[in-house]
Amino acid sequence: MGRPAAAEVTVIIVSYNTVQLTLKAIATLYANTHETTFDCVVFDNASHDHSAAMIRAAFPQVQVIASNQNIGFAAANNRVAAGCETPYLLLLNPDTETHPGAVDALVRFAKSRPSAGIWGGRTVFADGSLNRASCWATPSLRGLFFRAVGVAALFRETQFVNPEAYAGWQRDSVREVDIVVGCFLLIGRPLWRQLGGFQRKYYMYGEDADLCLRARQMGYRPCITPDAPIIHHVGASTVRDEEKTILVMKARASIIRDHWPEWKVGAGIFLMWLWAALRYLGSRPFAKSRRASADRWRAVWVRRAEWLQGYA
Repeated sequence: MGRPAAAEVTVIIVSYNTVQLTLKAIATLYANTHETTFDCVVFDNASHDHSAAMIRAAFPQVQVIASNQNIGFAAANNRVAAGCETPYLLLLNPDTETHPGAVDALVRFAKSRPSAGIWGGRTVFADGSLNRASCWATPSLRGLFFRAVGVAALFRETQFVNPEAYAGWQRDSVREVDIVVGCFLLIGRPLWRQLGGFQRKYYMYGEDADLCLRARQMGYRPCITPDAPIIHHVGASTVRDEEKTILVMKARASIIRDHWPEWKVGAGIFLMWLWAALRYLGSRPFAKSRRASADRWRAVWVRRAEWLQGYA
C-alpha cells in the first residue's frame, strides 16, 4: 500500500461550548469533501461542555487542541496555523455545515483565481434562505450614516443605502469583495504568514475584515464563488446578545481606526456613537413591552466608552 497523499488543506475549527454543532460541522466536512485531501484541527477554547473529549471520541482522525483558557478566535487560529505546512488554510466555524462538494469547489476556485489570495463561498441559513454574511464591503461614511438614522433598515435591498452589505446581490455570481468572513475563509499559507495571520488585538469579530483589508493593501483581491455553499447557524458561541453587539461595535470601531484615512476617523466614530444613541433612545419607550431589546441597547450605551475606543 502506498503512502497517503499529503494534505492540501488544513481545516481549522475554533470551538467554544458548541459541541453538538461542532460534531455536525466535522461530520459534514468529511462526508461532503471528496476531491480535496485535508487535515482537520479543532482548537477548543476552554469549553465546559466536554467538547474536546467528545470530538476526540467521535473523530479520532481530527487533531484536537484543548486550551485551558479562552484565548479568543484570532489567537486560536494563529496558534494552529503556526504549525501548519499545507498550501492552504481553511477557517471553518463550528456552527457551519458544508454542502456536498463545497470545499472541493472552493479549492478549485482558489487555484483558478490565485490573484484573489483569499476566497469564500455562499452562506445560507438552515432553511436554505440567503445569509448575506459571507462577505462585506469596507464600512463607509455613507453606509454608517444611513444605518445610524434607520434608513438602511427601510431599504435593505438598495445598494446606495446599504453599500456595506452589497445590497441587491444574492451571492449567486463570482465577485470580488473587500472582506471574506472568517466562518468559511480559504487563504494560501504563504500569504497568511506574510500577513502575520490575524492581529491578536481582535479578540473576537473584525479579525477577518482586518486580514482581508491588509491583503487588499498588498494588491490581492478577495473573491466569493456561489459554487461553494455552506449553512451558517450564526453566533452560537456568543451567549448574551448585548455582549455580541458590544464586541461587534468594538471591532467596527477598530476597523475604522485601523483602515480609514485619519481625516475620516472622527466622523466615523461619531456616526457609531449616534447609531447607539438613537437605538438607546428609541428603545426606552418600549422598556416594558420589549424588555430584551431595551436592555440590550441600554448595555451598549452604558459601555460606549469601551467599544468606541476599539481594541487596544
